[in-house]
Amino acid sequence: MSSYASSNNAAAPVDLSHHLSTEARLRKHNPMKAIWKLTRRKPNMVSLANGDPHYSLYPIRKVEFEMASVDCEDPVGTWRTAGASARSTSFVSSSHDPCAMPIQTALQYSHGAGLPDAQRAVTELTNFYHAPRDHLCTLNLGNSDGITKCFRLLGEPGDHFIADEFSFSSMTNAPLAQGIRWVGIRMDDGGMIPEELEKMLATWDPARGRRPHVMYIVPCGQNPTGSTLSLERRKQIYEIAQRFDVMIIEDDPYYFLQYDSLESETTAPSTPFVPSFLSLDTDGRVLRLDSFSKVMAPGMRLGWTTSAPLFHDLLVSYTDSSTMHPHGFGQALIVEMLWGAGGWRLDGFDRWVRSLRAEYHRRRAHFLSLFARHVAPTGHARASPPEAGMFVWIRVELEQHPRYRTDVAPAGPAAPCTNVAELMEELFERCLDGGLVIMPAHIFALSADPKYDNVEDPIEDRLNYLRATFAGTEEAMEEGLAILGQVLREFFADGQKLASSA
Repeated sequence: MSSYASSNNAAAPVDLSHHLSTEARLRKHNPMKAIWKLTRRKPNMVSLANGDPHYSLYPIRKVEFEMASVDCEDPVGTWRTAGASARSTSFVSSSHDPCAMPIQTALQYSHGAGLPDAQRAVTELTNFYHAPRDHLCTLNLGNSDGITKCFRLLGEPGDHFIADEFSFSSMTNAPLAQGIRWVGIRMDDGGMIPEELEKMLATWDPARGRRPHVMYIVPCGQNPTGSTLSLERRKQIYEIAQRFDVMIIEDDPYYFLQYDSLESETTAPSTPFVPSFLSLDTDGRVLRLDSFSKVMAPGMRLGWTTSAPLFHDLLVSYTDSSTMHPHGFGQALIVEMLWGAGGWRLDGFDRWVRSLRAEYHRRRAHFLSLFARHVAPTGHARASPPEAGMFVWIRVELEQHPRYRTDVAPAGPAAPCTNVAELMEELFERCLDGGLVIMPAHIFALSADPKYDNVEDPIEDRLNYLRATFAGTEEAMEEGLAILGQVLREFFADGQKLASSA
């Protein structure tokens, strides 16, 4: 359990309502959902209000979940290696038998925050790991759903949002149609550089529009670079956010996948998780996104947003008039898992995620050993070992390529002066021709604004990276890295031939 937030509970609340978008201010509560809440005013209310099909007409009587047993020291390892003979545990959501979440409750209409018992279940998880002050949890359809709703909650057309200079493009694409633009902050192996963030905010030109007031960040196992912010950097970034009045959208799907060093044989169960921005938050300026996707199954499409009450209420209102509440099957699963008679309970969930990160520690080590065997000997690429997550950021040493150029005439301020983008596009195509799909850096890059940004080293000259994952099978890692090593050899050798014949 986090102890960082509890020591700051005496701080006075901060009014952050000025961050709300016009859309959020104008959105009206769904009046039908308001009536639905009144059904809980007293026990045994008789309702002729909602068009809720009666549960006796559901063609479903019972849903049984058979899941891994967590009654051992390494439940993930046991589950993975024992296969069909691995010990399991079952729990049931039923319309007739005793259970924590009856079918007639799970599959009925609810409101935007989710079913009350499911909401309490994720709140219990959040309190255990982060101990936030005065925050509420809102269920969503996974992090992508929660994040895009936060963007709508806070963003105006013409706004600039802050993110890492290399960021998950599915999310940075999302608010573009709102008229929101991005300001990428320079990174190093430790993630976002606080001094670069502070410099950008302190020197913001008002002619560009209002100063950025929202930051989107993935603090653990950042996608795509795999970097993880240290506690010291998190504190520095949070202090800068306070000073310049910036909201923080903390997208943390890899929180539970934090690893010990490469020198360690495994990640010990006792290794603490790095405190989150949420656990440091004293103002209510952090909206945190959590998900079951990376620790259970991505197709669950179930997560939750933790925020101050002001933002919680507005997120619920938005959900009530858009996607509606998450599916009942997923909510029944987490309630039975955490509260049911045969469920994991909180201590079992904790045992599972700590065992899971030990498994990913093993996969990370296996990937890097294969990289050392197949790719590193070429001398044309090197890998940055991640401290969390499931991605490895691979630097291609393009400076060694015979056709690498630094004399490209820049088209203007912040324009590239090398042919890195051209060479990386060629390398990517060669990988595809060789049978390997790997992510090129350019799809994650946030370009600078040439009108305002004086960039001596533009990101277009630093696109010589590839993102690879160790989340797949060992066979895929072996075959994929062998292909990458061969492609690199040929790419650099062919470059030498072309350069010699020119």
